[in-house]
Amino acid sequence: MQSIGWTLIMKRGCFCSRETLNINGSRYRVKERLAQGGFSLIDLAENTTTHRCYAIKRITCHSIEDQNIALREIENCRKIDSENVIRVVDYELIGQADIVINTTSKLLIVLPYYKHGSLSDHLQMRARKQDHMPEAQILQIFLGICEGLRAIHETKPVPLAHRDLKTANICLSDTFEPIIVDLGSMTEARLQICGQTDAQRLQDEAEERSSIVYRAPELFTVKTYCTIDERTDIWSLGCVLYAMCYFNSPFDPIYERGDSVALAVLSGNVNIPEDSIYTEDMHELIKYMLRIDPMERPFIYSIIEQTHDLIQKLEGRV
Repeated sequence: MQSIGWTLIMKRGCFCSRETLNINGSRYRVKERLAQGGFSLIDLAENTTTHRCYAIKRITCHSIEDQNIALREIENCRKIDSENVIRVVDYELIGQADIVINTTSKLLIVLPYYKHGSLSDHLQMRARKQDHMPEAQILQIFLGICEGLRAIHETKPVPLAHRDLKTANICLSDTFEPIIVDLGSMTEARLQICGQTDAQRLQDEAEERSSIVYRAPELFTVKTYCTIDERTDIWSLGCVLYAMCYFNSPFDPIYERGDSVALAVLSGNVNIPEDSIYTEDMHELIKYMLRIDPMERPFIYSIIEQTHDLIQKLEGRV
């Protein structure tokens, strides 16, 4: 079951509905379609009692496996305590999925609504005017993303990895704080791959759940015997920082041309524009995360430390 990005399809102002949803005794009036994918959709809805707006995610489950994966998203949300990671307000499972007798279930998840949309939306708006964010602003937003990712990587009893970190899965709060969303691809971070079956299973999961232009190189061709850990997210984080500077992942142009993203990623060539307005320190931070060998890639703590250092360095120049 493919998870959908937070803002895959925007239909502001063109979706009219009188539909109401009852979730654990609370009633919500659907106002607008925010996003839609193969098996799930997200609507903007208003609680009819409090008049507060929420995003309600509806996931259709066609099998017990689908249902368990969908419920895992809620379980994962509840394990993480961070202002920079989305929280579940409420949820209800309706029906029971059974592939044998061809029945489906529907999971309704009530989530906070972020009127500013995603970081991807914000960058696309800036791209139209070639309006680059100041380096100091980028680093402050990026630090919040890092703090959310640290909370995910520190989850107990076992660390988790997001596995689909990208600008479309980072929302912006009313105060422009970044919020990591769409935890449906999140899984146990540290995996021992022992044999071809394990390797192929992980590779197939990555193809289904991890966006290709943000996917770590070790997930394109999984080695038969290896260790995978949370540093898959650090690669994606490097692509996010690059996009914050230059509006797109470094591998978006390759994808748009129809060339092989896998070959481009595995080559390790990341093009920093010659006319970049950012400091060499920023370039080095991006390259630090985009190391092909995951064992040479830093953990999130090192990235947070370096980001703090860059912020202090910039403040010293003012």
